[in-house]
Amino acid sequence: QVQLVESGGGLVQAGGSLRLSCAASGNIFSRSVMGWYRQAPGKQRELVTIIGPGGSTNYADSVKGRFTISRDNAKNTVYLQMNSLKPEDTAVYYCRAYGDNYGYWGQGTQVTVSS
Repeated sequence: QVQLVESGGGLVQAGGSLRLSCAASGNIFSRSVMGWYRQAPGKQRELVTIIGPGGSTNYADSVKGRFTISRDNAKNTVYLQMNSLKPEDTAVYYCRAYGDNYGYWGQGTQVTVSS
């Protein structure tokens, strides 16, 4: 059974930083694409960033230059460093692990950016 557990969310002022973590159980981490998604109230869930098994990354235009995704395969953990946070970054942030025939979601962690 695969579980993804996010942590690191919280309340921060605009311009501040947060670091999210997502720890994965099971034996799929090293071969999985890992992603961070977010969902703001009244909006659809959207892709923030992904990182492939080899470390290639992709970012939504709205977070380029501010957010950085990284992974530690030895710790089965993916990170999201968020800098220069804006009120519009407020959302529940979800971790996802997926491959050719599977996909798993974490339970989400709330990030609130005050103006």
